[in-house]
Amino acid sequence: MAKVELKQPIVAEISELFNGAKSAVLVDYRGLTVEQDTQLRKQLREAGVTYKVYKNTMIRFAAKGTEFEALEPHLEGPTALAVSKEDATAPARVLAEFAKKADKLELKAGVVEGTYYDQKGIQVIATIPSREVLLGRLLGSMQSPIANFARVIKQIAEKEA
Repeated sequence: MAKVELKQPIVAEISELFNGAKSAVLVDYRGLTVEQDTQLRKQLREAGVTYKVYKNTMIRFAAKGTEFEALEPHLEGPTALAVSKEDATAPARVLAEFAKKADKLELKAGVVEGTYYDQKGIQVIATIPSREVLLGRLLGSMQSPIANFARVIKQIAEKEA
């Protein structure tokens, strides 16, 4: 069997990952212990992120012609790919949090909702809370004035009674 025939399914798998993905982040995992890697994979899986190690040339072929093509300059050395189709900030957030404990893990770059970010940009993206947290904060800030208004009205009613 020719090498090309062996590589086509892998490129198709990566292309399928990119298809409909909200974000993709590249990391250099060199120096992680097996235990650290297992913990990282578990955390990413719980956040709904697909995390795999692919050959750089395979990622290059799959990214060609997509918004993820901007990652090409960072496809050198050992590279792992973290992709999310639900939460755009999840890969960056989980990886950056894990990198605080495992200093060997290095974020390279990423594409979040069609926009390319270098290493510093991905670190900033990692500080953005998840969509659920942001919606919770919005709801809390909307409820606060209403609750305060209700308390004031209740106090006025109690004074008059």
